[in-house]
Amino acid sequence: MQRGASTRGRRPSPHPAPKLKAPKPKNKAGRDLGAAVTTGVILGALVIAAVYVGPMAWYPLVALAIGLAMWEVLTRLREAGYQQPRTLLIILGQIMVWASAFYSTAGLVAGFAITVLFIMFWRMFHRGRQETPEHYLRDTAVGIFVLTWIPLFGSFAAMISLIDEGGVPGSHFIIAFMLCVVASDVGGYAAGVMFGAHPMAPAVSPNKSWEGFAGSMVFGLITGVLVVVLLIDGPWWMGLILGAALVVCATMGDLVESQFKRELGIKDMSNLLPGHGGLMDRLDGMLPAACATYILLNAAALMNPI
Repeated sequence: MQRGASTRGRRPSPHPAPKLKAPKPKNKAGRDLGAAVTTGVILGALVIAAVYVGPMAWYPLVALAIGLAMWEVLTRLREAGYQQPRTLLIILGQIMVWASAFYSTAGLVAGFAITVLFIMFWRMFHRGRQETPEHYLRDTAVGIFVLTWIPLFGSFAAMISLIDEGGVPGSHFIIAFMLCVVASDVGGYAAGVMFGAHPMAPAVSPNKSWEGFAGSMVFGLITGVLVVVLLIDGPWWMGLILGAALVVCATMGDLVESQFKRELGIKDMSNLLPGHGGLMDRLDGMLPAACATYILLNAAALMNPI
């Protein structure tokens, strides 16, 4: 008998081998991905162009973004009944940004102090000397919150282009910051959609999960190490600190904006960016992360052995 003849005429097995299936996402994407990708590509092109030109283009781009973000937030606050001088606050915010352009952190601190004093005194007498101001503490505190949240934090993002340590071009620091932000956002978004099951703060943001935070942390740590070693010529462990700090700050920024919108009863800050909502919906995590990034990138550059 020939080898294999005994298998002739045998019936096929009624239980075929199971096929491997790709894991199904646990959650919906929650946004129009086509519009979101298109908008992201356009924004990315603007950022790349500004990075290539340097501070002369980066500062105006950041200043424009800060102005638009303040317009969104202040418009929503006015709709909710908060008495906020929108035009005045936007002008004060621009003073802070451009003070940092010429005098770095000293200019930023001075600009912030001046704007806070201005809003405190203006709010007291905006109805004249004979009228008692209404909701003085509430509206003054909200105005200072906006000035801190957007132009103060945003100025750190602008000042990243001014870092001049270790012979590293300023564009490298901007690229390092943006790559870490994108990595954190992509990692958190992908992990949250695929595996998100345990909410971090359900009372604030039901869609933000610990699984998404873990994805942000993994991507952030890897990217942090790569950008510090390859772009900044700093020690690899500084990249771990940078990645972790940026992810934590970005996550807290997301939660702050979620609570802000929850209190106002809104879903998006505006419809300025198709597929993303408002500009502030994209900057919420980036702004506080810029503070940590500015400090740590300076430190990494100082440790440059070259």
